[in-house]
Amino acid sequence: MTPTFVLTRPQMGENIGAAARAMLNFGIDRMRIVDPRDGWPNPAATALASGAGRVLDAASIYNDVSGAIADCTFVYATTARKRDLTKPVLTPEAAMQDTAERITAGGHVAVLFGPERSGLENDDLSQANALISVPVNSEYPSLNLAQCVLLIAYEWMKAVGEVTETYTKLSSTDWATGQEVEYMARHFEERLANAGFFYPENKSESMRLNLRNMWSRMSLTKADVQMLHGMLRQMVRWAEHR
Repeated sequence: MTPTFVLTRPQMGENIGAAARAMLNFGIDRMRIVDPRDGWPNPAATALASGAGRVLDAASIYNDVSGAIADCTFVYATTARKRDLTKPVLTPEAAMQDTAERITAGGHVAVLFGPERSGLENDDLSQANALISVPVNSEYPSLNLAQCVLLIAYEWMKAVGEVTETYTKLSSTDWATGQEVEYMARHFEERLANAGFFYPENKSESMRLNLRNMWSRMSLTKADVQMLHGMLRQMVRWAEHR
């Protein structure tokens, strides 16, 4: 189950199609459309939706906001402007975390998005339980409909744990094991000792410790370890042939 995105009085079919793409990018396919200016279906929306046409095919059309949210248990409304309404205001991140919790508990959450030119009216906002405000540049707070949809949809995917914050893409290799790193570390220490690197004697132990600490700070792959072994062997061969 995902939240339902309600596009309220959208003005351009292209923006509806772009919103559908943004939704499906992040796993949301529940779209409702309130009183689209250019009618429905809209060929321009279908053209812009590209591979997300199924979102438009399943979209429901309503005459007003109250009908579009009648079966919802909690409603968020997006707005970039300060309004004369007393309501909780959340960032997209906080709102989608709350949405995930409500849906897990069996709720049906909707998010209202306003027309491209003016945004939601106070009558629309009054029907929402809380507001979502994107922290944008105060001198230029305007967001395109699809941009706003994409921001909220991305935060939804984060909230349900489907976004990996940081990862390393391994290219034709695996991470080196502790044993492999240890063997390489001994290899370096032996060769460096033979070259007289650990000098003077009273600093030898701390130098070895620092070297081991350096290896442990590195995230080495099997390919890295093999290359370091090869580099060291080649340098030793070069020194012996001089």
